[in-house]
Amino acid sequence: MTDQTETPVAPPVSCGEVVTPHPLGEVRTWPRSFADRLTAPLPGVRGMSRLAREHAIRPNAEGLRHIHRLPYAPQPLPPVPAGAACVTWAGHASWIIRTGGLTVLADPVWSRRILGTPARVTPVGVRWADLPPIDAVVISHNHYDHLDAPTLRRLPRDTPLFVPAGLGQWCRRRGFGTVTELDWWESARLDGVRFDFVPAHHWSRRTLTDTCRSLWGGWVVQDTTGPGDGSRIYFAGDTGYGHWFAEIGRRHPGIDLALLPIGAYDPRWWLGDVHTDPEEAVRAYEDLGARAMAPMHWATFLLSAEPVHEPLSRLRTAWQRAGHPRDRLWDLPIGGSRLLEPAGVTAPTTPASGATPRAPR
Repeated sequence: MTDQTETPVAPPVSCGEVVTPHPLGEVRTWPRSFADRLTAPLPGVRGMSRLAREHAIRPNAEGLRHIHRLPYAPQPLPPVPAGAACVTWAGHASWIIRTGGLTVLADPVWSRRILGTPARVTPVGVRWADLPPIDAVVISHNHYDHLDAPTLRRLPRDTPLFVPAGLGQWCRRRGFGTVTELDWWESARLDGVRFDFVPAHHWSRRTLTDTCRSLWGGWVVQDTTGPGDGSRIYFAGDTGYGHWFAEIGRRHPGIDLALLPIGAYDPRWWLGDVHTDPEEAVRAYEDLGARAMAPMHWATFLLSAEPVHEPLSRLRTAWQRAGHPRDRLWDLPIGGSRLLEPAGVTAPTTPASGATPRAPR
């Protein structure tokens, strides 16, 4: 992604500290472009031409071997004790986060296929019919593998949506009445849960004419219902590696669980600025100061050229080399869940993704 671009990239903006939460559904005015937030140039014509010449868009035949063995082990959603939280990986960057009495979907993509990409290679880990009522949705950015219009159409239009700055109009045009747009380091509350929007090293585009017209980022979802600090879960969305992780950790100390992307990274000359590889994901976990990490953004859609099983293998190797406790790596299979107890990390409620998975149907 570091090839030439027609528009010069401004240095990263300087943002203030976390501020008072914004009202739900507040309608706000935003700049026409967020291109000044980019931390790397967008791809130019030469880069796209090189990518086509190298045929480095999908894994080769060897890289697709044993694709049927990708970790897929759906189980019923476990009950969540009072004061606890639970995360369930539905596949790719889609999570079901239950905390503070709410059920929150993160970047929900329940579609079998997204624009410009082959159909998903593993089914969704939780059937839509098996979901509890959805209290809120958080969206990281507007790329099709994170903002899926067919999935959002399944939701009641009074479902609160928390989205990046500039994306509210897209949501309101589809009938959603409570859409809260936030800039980096801003927050909002729904009942006993606080939603903080934080930076990412990425970009946005949904059509040929809306590049960087809306912002991109991650979310810190915190339960505030208890007497002290409740569970704090960081959902990174889509991001490359860079300085923002340490800053997020500084402004949001005590992150219990970091949901971090580990896939769609090859070739590095093309994707290194916008997608962390497994080793960078471990560095991001360290920068954040998080207690545990759960990998995502792999084993679902074929978005790049690395072998399908490589992300998890490299992640486990990097984790071991860094000397981190094995039980702090929550490498869930698709459909797997794990609880965060008030006092800390518990044993998994479903097998780790190294277990023999049930074959996708």
